[in-house]
Amino acid sequence: MSVGGGGEEEVISAINTTPLVDVMLVLLIIFLITIPVITQTIKVDLPKVANQPTKTKPENITVAVDSNGNIFWNQAQVADDAQLLDLVKKVAVQDPQPEIHIRGDSDTKFGGIGRTMFMIQRGGIVKVAFITEPDRGIR
Repeated sequence: MSVGGGGEEEVISAINTTPLVDVMLVLLIIFLITIPVITQTIKVDLPKVANQPTKTKPENITVAVDSNGNIFWNQAQVADDAQLLDLVKKVAVQDPQPEIHIRGDSDTKFGGIGRTMFMIQRGGIVKVAFITEPDRGIR
């Protein structure tokens, strides 16, 4: 709306960069304050990690669960949960306590694996591991 004159208004095509500069200065100040705080830490030598396959000791026990839910203690089939619990209790009192490695078939339902883990924990074994095969497609 113009009063009098009747001329056209001139369009301003410049971008106002003042808010941009304000934000950039605030970020610069924040980074200048926080970077020295982050870099002042205690120097420690962190361990170097190499991905090595699990070494099976003779005292380790392998518990396998097939696709039908059958449980195997090393290579012998276990009749039921009570027998598995008895086997676990016998090895749980050994010193040092052996590890139990669970090998579950990829088609096994979780209930079979979960029931096996529950019996192992009830028997008093502390170290339980899952054995898997590495995916050949991932490098």
